[in-house]
Amino acid sequence: MYTPISSNPSPPSSAKVCKLQNSFEPGFVAKGDYIIGGIFPLHYNQEMPDLNCTYRPPVKCNGFDPRAFRWAQTMRLAVEEINQSAELLPNYTLGYKIFDSCGYPLTGQRAALAVLNGLSEDDSPTCSGASPLLAVIGESGSAQSMVVSRILQPFRIPMISYFSSCACFTDRQNHPTFFRVIPNDDYQVKAIAQLLVHFNFTWVGLVRGDHEYGRFAVQGLLRELQGTKVCVAYQEIIPMLYNRQRTLEILQVMRSSTAKVVVVFSTEGELTPFLRDYMTQNITGIQWVASEALITASVFTASEYYPYLGGTIGFGIRKGKISGLSDYLRTVNPRSLLPSCSGQETLLEQHSAYMNTSSPRVAYNVYKAVYAFAHSLHNLLLCQPGSGPFQYNSCAQSNNIYPWQLQHYLQEVTFNIAGEEVNFDLKGDSISYYDILNWQRGMGGNIEYVNVGLFDGTKPAGEELLIQEDRIMWMPMSVCSTSCLPGSRKAVRRGEPVCCFDCVPCDSGKISNQTNSIECTFCPDDFWSNIDKTVCVLKIVEFLAYDSLGIALTVISVVGASITIAVFAVFFYHRNTAIVRVNNSVLSFFILFALTLCFLCSLVFIGEPTYWSCMLRHTIFSITFSFCISCILGKTLVVLAAFTATRPGDNIMKWLGPKQQSAIIFICTVIQVVICAAWLIESPPFPSQNTQYEMSKIILECSVGSSLAFWCVLGYIGLQACLCFILAFLARKLPGNFNEAKVITFSMLIFCAVWLSFVPAYISAPGKYADAVESFAILASSFGLLFCLFAPKCFIILLKPEKNTRQHLMGK
Repeated sequence: MYTPISSNPSPPSSAKVCKLQNSFEPGFVAKGDYIIGGIFPLHYNQEMPDLNCTYRPPVKCNGFDPRAFRWAQTMRLAVEEINQSAELLPNYTLGYKIFDSCGYPLTGQRAALAVLNGLSEDDSPTCSGASPLLAVIGESGSAQSMVVSRILQPFRIPMISYFSSCACFTDRQNHPTFFRVIPNDDYQVKAIAQLLVHFNFTWVGLVRGDHEYGRFAVQGLLRELQGTKVCVAYQEIIPMLYNRQRTLEILQVMRSSTAKVVVVFSTEGELTPFLRDYMTQNITGIQWVASEALITASVFTASEYYPYLGGTIGFGIRKGKISGLSDYLRTVNPRSLLPSCSGQETLLEQHSAYMNTSSPRVAYNVYKAVYAFAHSLHNLLLCQPGSGPFQYNSCAQSNNIYPWQLQHYLQEVTFNIAGEEVNFDLKGDSISYYDILNWQRGMGGNIEYVNVGLFDGTKPAGEELLIQEDRIMWMPMSVCSTSCLPGSRKAVRRGEPVCCFDCVPCDSGKISNQTNSIECTFCPDDFWSNIDKTVCVLKIVEFLAYDSLGIALTVISVVGASITIAVFAVFFYHRNTAIVRVNNSVLSFFILFALTLCFLCSLVFIGEPTYWSCMLRHTIFSITFSFCISCILGKTLVVLAAFTATRPGDNIMKWLGPKQQSAIIFICTVIQVVICAAWLIESPPFPSQNTQYEMSKIILECSVGSSLAFWCVLGYIGLQACLCFILAFLARKLPGNFNEAKVITFSMLIFCAVWLSFVPAYISAPGKYADAVESFAILASSFGLLFCLFAPKCFIILLKPEKNTRQHLMGK
């Protein structure tokens, strides 16, 4: 601020003198043996001068901040207490110079330069010897502190900030003389991140001021949110110099966004005009999460703010207790600072926030900062020559103390104040504690700060946050997508943040038993998902049991066998009648016996498959049916031979006597027995669990073992049936009132039709129904043979006995 001018420019040896071009007077000054500076935002707005370098108009500050004014008075109170103390700095007094920064870096720079001078700029000594200033208490905002720190750094003057929490100050290379009694923002953003996760605020907006505090805080918060479920919907920056057009753009983003939670890193100075437009636009339903710079701002406690800011939650500086502060504040004359005041009234009448000393937070930080300086200076003055910390074990000279010498003691200071331990780590940070505050309506309609929890940075990770949720005013949910319930999984939408997703039901056989599952997990082999896809349950074991279907097949089987036995009894009783004798009674009894076995063999297919039942199923079925068809084949040959033998010279019947018939039946049956024996020896059927056809069930079935053997068995029966059908078809026009060949032809036609339809039905039938289809085919073909072969004969025997004569049967 000084310009060298020449009193006589002509001679080269003319003396140069310095002339003060402008001055920046402090708000408060007090003389003392040692001077400490103070910088406070006594105003929160300023009118920018015309920086055309042609003249130097004074900066005009507007918007008196009673809270910051209280902080400045707290510094004065602390200095006066120390000066009156008989234990701390006895025989020495502290002086101070307190400047107004207007909450703006440019004015903070002027304050920092002014505070470097002596008590009066007019008679300030030149830069020789130790600095008249040992330390600075300030600044509030991180942007202002950044400027002040860089100005003080060349002079190695330590500064103790009471409200600058930016994590950027931990860089000791750029800020070697910076200390603070407020927690580092790294802890605050960690606390805010844990708060968002705790309340499941997964879709949030970020609003910050255009300064280092906001920039570093947002960077830290985004870093903390990595790996969590919280996503950021938008990031907006409030200009440092108010711009209404830009503010309206930000408000439009907030109004249109689905994010109902907004995290704000800003100071009250820049946020005040922003919130005025916010209220004018009548935007409601926003849950604000405020940083420590805003959460205790008394300027927003008026009742008109409650409809828009009520419910705000955030982390405030831990409150303390300053005895005598309230009485001291009442003694301050406001005339010098407030032009609107005459000096006769008290600040309480115009600014109630000034007297709000019930829970000092930032003021308590100012109080601790002054005492940290005093204790450090006290320890410095107690140094004994020869045991000092400096070169050659020297101590600082009490009448010529350098600021860097004080910084050494400030780094190591430890003291207790109001039961709280105060010290600094190697980066100049103090212990991190935060109160969790919630803005609620007071008795008079204004906003009150309700303490609803604590963040203790000294606790282990994950245990720092303690919240009393029952004391918190209701807060809305803020999610981009509602949570996916158990039984579904999250499917991220393309091109959108991970918090925006769709809920997709789990596939069959997979479950999710947690909310917002990222993926569904497979059930174990023997388990399947329930209907809700939330738990794995044992798969349904399915086989042809004695349920409704099994019982029905059993009844049909027993009924069929009973009818067959009844027919057998009828034939046996009328064995001497013409129709029984003509139709070869022995073969008829064999056929009825085989049909009885065919009916009963279907029972083997019902029930849980076992090793023995699987082997018996197809072997008994194939042998009994082969035996039955062999008997019918023998009977067909006999019928065909009987009618052809009536021609003169034919002696074919001598080749089809009883022994030959038995041999035919035996040979045809033995072939099937051999096939079955080879099947059982080489690759027998065995019980198996089929989990592929229907994944939700375990189908107990009999695996055929050798598919070739299975189809050979069926093919052999089919070959016998086709041969029998062909022979019977050839004899269908033979004479006689009762032509047995026609009956056999029709029965073989039904038999072949049943088993031809069985093949596709068996292959396509699911689970237990495959066994049911095979059992039904056995019963259907058995009934077909029984009724086609024996129903006409039983009709004549029982209802038309007059036709049961040789003459009638032979006809012509």
